[in-house]
Amino acid sequence: MDSNEILKRAEKYIAEEKDERFRKEVEELVAKKDMKELEDRFYQSLEFGTGGLRGIMGGGTNRMNTLEINLATQGLANYLIKACPEKAKAGTLSAVIAYDSRLNSDVFAEATACIFAANGIKAYLFTGLRPTPELSFAIRYLKADTGVVVTASHNPRMYNGYKAYWNDGAQVIAPHDTGIIKEVNAVTTVKTISKDEAVKSGMIKLIDSEIDEKFWEMCKAQLFRPELIKEKAGDVKIVYTPLHGTGAMHVEKVLGDLGLKVITVPEQREPDGNFPTVEKPNPEEAPALKLAIELGEKEKADCIMATDPDSDRFGSAFPKKDGSFQLVTGNQMGALLFDYILTSRKELGKMPANPACVRTIVTSPFCDAICKKFGVKMIECLTGFKWIAAVEAEMEKTGSNSYVFGFEESYGYKIEKDVFDKDGVSAAAMCSEMTLYWRSKGKSILERLDEMYEEYGFFEDRSISKYFPGSSGVTVMKGIMTKLRTEGLKTLGGQKVLKIRDIQESKSFDPENPAVTENVDLPKSNVLQFFLDSGTTVSARPSGTEPKIKFYINAATDSKQGLAKAKEISAANCDAITADITKILDAASK
Repeated sequence: MDSNEILKRAEKYIAEEKDERFRKEVEELVAKKDMKELEDRFYQSLEFGTGGLRGIMGGGTNRMNTLEINLATQGLANYLIKACPEKAKAGTLSAVIAYDSRLNSDVFAEATACIFAANGIKAYLFTGLRPTPELSFAIRYLKADTGVVVTASHNPRMYNGYKAYWNDGAQVIAPHDTGIIKEVNAVTTVKTISKDEAVKSGMIKLIDSEIDEKFWEMCKAQLFRPELIKEKAGDVKIVYTPLHGTGAMHVEKVLGDLGLKVITVPEQREPDGNFPTVEKPNPEEAPALKLAIELGEKEKADCIMATDPDSDRFGSAFPKKDGSFQLVTGNQMGALLFDYILTSRKELGKMPANPACVRTIVTSPFCDAICKKFGVKMIECLTGFKWIAAVEAEMEKTGSNSYVFGFEESYGYKIEKDVFDKDGVSAAAMCSEMTLYWRSKGKSILERLDEMYEEYGFFEDRSISKYFPGSSGVTVMKGIMTKLRTEGLKTLGGQKVLKIRDIQESKSFDPENPAVTENVDLPKSNVLQFFLDSGTTVSARPSGTEPKIKFYINAATDSKQGLAKAKEISAANCDAITADITKILDAASK
């Protein structure tokens, strides 16, 4: 795109953006003729994807700002009215809006509520920041038709986002996703009214405690052994960090009601969109838990817990025998929770008929082995919790199976049936009970994890990410995926590739005989998977929310020769694969 076109887009944005803060940013850039920055802000429009919007905050079409929020909400409102004509005619459509602690989240949430209200859609707006899982719960509890949460989840502080939900409490999927995108792209006029006017007319209803209390009760109701918690709660000390997000009020309340001692990291307790103590408020990354671990060592805690800003992700660490803490990965916690849930259901006689667990295609197959032992069906789905929720919804619709657990490697767990998204608050409660249970059996969580490795084999998981920002980055990432598709891979880390699964093309095949293919029964997605002769799976996937491409390594090693030896073999295997992937990414960067 040439400079004249960029400037035209900038001038158009200046004319349409009503938020003075964002408009002034662009006006100043135009005045300075900062074409490099202007190009980054206007070379494309921030795409309303299948889950909504996410991007760096600021003025411009390639940024998160009030204008983009307004266009997205008007498009969502237009689609909802067309999708539900009878309710629209009767004036009974409704939406729930929540937001987290990020900068501008409250502003964007209010703008969203006002546009819904102006379009005849009653908006239930939380009076203060609330977790994403509570938004999902509220949609179902209030029987709303749609919902929006303003959050960028675990992304760095400069990001914000907008996630759209349907009436089942899950993020939108087909056919609604493409329908909403079409309406968003067609918006020419935005209807809005003031918040005061909408509240006075009843088109905006402010909500808080009546939903909070129901949500807290639901989280506690998922637990299996309230009598054990009541008896032994004082035996466990928990250090917790909400990472300046929405979690403190909810995790402290739920765990406190159970009688558990929770020590919240004081420097990270209060909501703050600047996230002053962390570079990234991401419980997946060790630096984010640094303060919690320091406090945990000082307090001799039994468990460290963390939630991200919108409290849908849950991270943890547990003490080793020397008093230092070991971080538990998303895959490990998923396996631990699943093992505990199935163990409890079996012991207490609460195993439903035809039980099933759901995991994403890039999540460890550790749970597959657990499923086999307990006679539970494992179902794969695409990456993202909306797909886990979609599988559960299909189970409910057909009665084929009974959902018992779902999770993804990126620290997301769905324990309950009343929330159709990942839930860090419920995960914290279940993890607390699990810690108490294994302690009552004379085991720590880490000892239980090693027992599982000895029984099922050692599972190691790694990920390699490479950022490619800007307009050129999009081209580079497309080039990587195209090259992998056209040229394929015969080996990775010295191991033979036995099968390639191309989710985008809905086929799998042996790279030595690519003409013979098998159908892949999954929605199309830009993912390639390579199945190696060691039993390791390597997946390549460009992110849908950040300018990066990510490779996932899921390795499984037999532990009959001893756990220490299995870990050694697995490490060497993953190191060799990582080296080959790094070469691919480095070559693409040149």
